[in-house]
Amino acid sequence: MQNSTQNSYTVLMLGDLVGEPGRRLFEKHLPILKDKYKPSLVIANGENSANGKGITTKIMSWFKELGVDVVTSGNHIFDKNDIYGYLDSNKDLLRPANFPSQAPGTGMTIVKKGATNFGIINLQGRVFMRQQLSCPFKEIDSLLTYLKHHANIILVDFHAETTSEKLAMAYYLDGRVSAVCGTHTHVQTADERILPAGTAYITDLGMAGSLNSMIGMQKEPLIKAMISQMPVKFEVQDEPPFVMSGVAITIGSNGKASKIERIYIVDTN
Repeated sequence: MQNSTQNSYTVLMLGDLVGEPGRRLFEKHLPILKDKYKPSLVIANGENSANGKGITTKIMSWFKELGVDVVTSGNHIFDKNDIYGYLDSNKDLLRPANFPSQAPGTGMTIVKKGATNFGIINLQGRVFMRQQLSCPFKEIDSLLTYLKHHANIILVDFHAETTSEKLAMAYYLDGRVSAVCGTHTHVQTADERILPAGTAYITDLGMAGSLNSMIGMQKEPLIKAMISQMPVKFEVQDEPPFVMSGVAITIGSNGKASKIERIYIVDTN
């Protein structure tokens, strides 16, 4: 929301949607959040929105109908080949920017709202991740060389496994971007804060999915796999209670964040 007195904007960044339960919860609660915060921009991570892995063109249309401006992703972005053509033709769905240039899509986009340009960057970490991508630190240096001349506010979804890598990225970018929000672990952290040079940070946004699950998936097969070390099929859990989480960030026209508020909704239906 742009405030004419304070000249500030509110951005919603929402955690990984897991399958149909996550989409159902998101559709129910996003209008309530939009009414409460009146955001200028809505960003959601959708890489698990199709049966727990990947995303489809149909789901992207659904996101757009709900008023989501940009959908970010991570290591499962290419799990449904239906989305490849969409990635090449559109910039409202991002794949991590440090994937090889031969991969479909882009990892950066600019959304213009009034007189303000919002730059959104999607990156993937390398520590304990199966895909060995190029260095996200070097990649974002290159992207910021361009974006600093074209965007007033810059937001980063850093899809990574470890707290240490996410913190390293946040401190590396402090004062150069408006927000660094982690995704991938599906468990919201309680460390939201404004870093010394004005960058909003949270280690992980969390998810939209079944609360009594393992990152949105049925827990029994995963526990069995951990004990037996045998492969199992991942299935989305669809039992209440459900949880939806993310953050609302207040950012000035100078690109500095002044507030970050955790959003954590538990739905028993």
